[in-house]
Amino acid sequence: QVQLVESGGGVVQPGGSLRLSCSASRDIFSSHSMGWFRQPPGQQRELVALMTVGGFTNYGASVRGRFTISRDDARSTVYLQMNNLRSDDTAVYYCHATRLANNYWGQGTQVTVSS
Repeated sequence: QVQLVESGGGVVQPGGSLRLSCSASRDIFSSHSMGWFRQPPGQQRELVALMTVGGFTNYGASVRGRFTISRDDARSTVYLQMNNLRSDDTAVYYCHATRLANNYWGQGTQVTVSS
């Protein structure tokens, strides 16, 4: 059973920063693209950021320039650094691993941006 273990969510004021972490098994991490999706209240899940094994990155339009995805191969961990957070970034954030027909999800971590 594939497990993606997330951490780092919480409550932050507008303009603040948070860093999310997601750890996976070495087998999954070394062969799958890793990324983050989010689901705001009452809305559909959307792409936040994705990084391939080779280091290619892709970001959702609303977070480009504010969020940064990175990988630590030694720790089999992917990070999402979120800066200049806004109220519309409030959502449950999900770690995601994908390769071909495989799609794996973490349990989700809540990020709330509020003054």
